[in-house]
Amino acid sequence: MEFGLSEEQGLLRESVDRFLDDNADLDRVRKFADDPDDRGDDIWSGLAELGVPAILVPEAYGGIGLSALDAAVVAESLGAHATPAPFLSTAVLAVAALRLAGDEAQRGAYLPRIADGSLRIGAAMSELSGARQDAGVEARADGTLHGTALFVLDPDADIFLVADRTRRFHLVRADADGVEGTLLPQVDRTRRIAEVAFTGASAEALHASDPELALQVIDLGRVIVAADTLGAGQEMLDQAVAYAKQREQFNRVIASFQAVKHLCAEMAAEIEPSRALVWYAAHALDEVPDEARLMACHAKAHLAEVGQFVGKTATIVHGGMGFTDLLGLHYWFKRMGFNRQILGGPERVREEAARVQGLA
Repeated sequence: MEFGLSEEQGLLRESVDRFLDDNADLDRVRKFADDPDDRGDDIWSGLAELGVPAILVPEAYGGIGLSALDAAVVAESLGAHATPAPFLSTAVLAVAALRLAGDEAQRGAYLPRIADGSLRIGAAMSELSGARQDAGVEARADGTLHGTALFVLDPDADIFLVADRTRRFHLVRADADGVEGTLLPQVDRTRRIAEVAFTGASAEALHASDPELALQVIDLGRVIVAADTLGAGQEMLDQAVAYAKQREQFNRVIASFQAVKHLCAEMAAEIEPSRALVWYAAHALDEVPDEARLMACHAKAHLAEVGQFVGKTATIVHGGMGFTDLLGLHYWFKRMGFNRQILGGPERVREEAARVQGLA
């Protein structure tokens, strides 16, 4: 029995890491953060050449047809580099929705274009995992959408995947009449969100209307977000250790101080078991469906807390330098803060886990 990544998954991570090291370094992340018109097309097209958007797309539609665990491995690398890319919305949530709820014609029309990187799909489904269950978007019998979606992921996409109040999915062109988006300020500048208003916008409903399918899409999204936080947390720990080994105080490197050793050890003790949790949660999505929702909730909630602790502690190790843009720690810190809340904060997700177990 294997209790770790396969050789192929290790090679996948190495390939993605090498590309991101060369093409999505901190200077590139800063450029994206400072330019609202920068969509990161160079990064996404490069990732497309590696097959990243195609990772969950079935082979029959031009994809690679890999597992949720493979997607989690990629998400770790993206989080470790604070990568500005529409992986969560386009390659994960949209692909999962089309696979689960789309018919053959819809899969054939959209999945190949996602796989080759030519189509970006933003995700408007925060209401599925938030407190605004009575708000959101209403789909009417004439095929139009009405209402407002908050916290829409990747608002500069070509198409929006919208979940209505009944948990049915719809696709609507971002430039369609009756669609108006407004960028929302947020802490994580490596990704963008928006409020999107729909006033009679024509939409294409995905074939299946089972509300359970939308929850399965959210389960996958939560695991991928947890993996992103895992990668970001590991990177912050690595940077803290490297800094402590070269920063001197009182003619000694601060890594020799017991207090600093304890801080780094505590971060490592939080991150290492979290890796097994995230990997098993991703594995369960494909192989242990009876445990999938519970494990997705646990992974999302636990990594939210681990990310908060590691972000704070790594910044403390850096001292005053940790707050500067020179080191850029804040990009990872804020990314983990965004991950904490998107698709459900830890309190809400734990409540869902309790309901799954019949405890609430």
